[in-house]
Amino acid sequence: MIYKEIPLKASGSAEYAKLQAYIQDTPQDGSLKIKKRPLILICPGGGYERTSYREGEPLALHFLSKGYHAAVLRYSTMTSRFPVQVLELGQAVKKLGGYAEEWKIDMERLVVQGSSAGGHLAASYGAFWNRNFITSALGVGAEELKPAGVMLSYPVITTDIKYMHKGSFEKLLGNGVSGNMNEVSVEKQVTETMPPCFLWHTMEDATVPVENSIMMAMALRREGVPFELHVFPEGEHGLSLASPVVERENGHGVQKVCSQWIILADAWLERLFEGKNR
Repeated sequence: MIYKEIPLKASGSAEYAKLQAYIQDTPQDGSLKIKKRPLILICPGGGYERTSYREGEPLALHFLSKGYHAAVLRYSTMTSRFPVQVLELGQAVKKLGGYAEEWKIDMERLVVQGSSAGGHLAASYGAFWNRNFITSALGVGAEELKPAGVMLSYPVITTDIKYMHKGSFEKLLGNGVSGNMNEVSVEKQVTETMPPCFLWHTMEDATVPVENSIMMAMALRREGVPFELHVFPEGEHGLSLASPVVERENGHGVQKVCSQWIILADAWLERLFEGKNR
């Protein structure tokens, strides 16, 4: 396996912004039927204040176990304002495209995953991948940036005052929550060009209300975008895999029923990639 850290730099990026790539060996000597692998690009949460370990490498290792390449985006937080993070994600996709032949990445099967605030980033990219502000900044055609799908774990989506996670938007836009609130309310930005989506949330989430995922699903439905939504009755925010692998020091972070989400997501990916094996 190749592990490589790739620096990222957009206008306003923090020095630490980088992509952590976990690339499986894919020999071309006839010993494997697989010639190219899909890649899951993971955006951890952290309220745009940091990027979580629990929502990064543990997910990458899971997707590696399923035969995919994986990468974790350590995007800029705190003082870096929108749309820096979206541009960094686009740059990450562009850079992976540059390595596609060497690393045997099937760029037509690249899926962006995000949790919590990272879910906001992933969903934003799904809505914005073909917008001029991204393609012009990166100097590429939109088709080079197009994701095959978006996976969202208890995502921050809306700026509706009743359901928004205020802290995320304060970090993303500034403490005054200035700027165009509609632009970062992802359910208002969904169009028919949004890729298929997988979403999951819990009814008990007291940090990012389940209405965020429901409003996103309603927007996808409105635009005719395929989606799969799972809502679990129990479980706190920030569960990641919800298994003992990501149990917090205080014993939180494990919810057996919610741990089924990754099995459902694996099945969704198989259907998404059906007929596209290389």
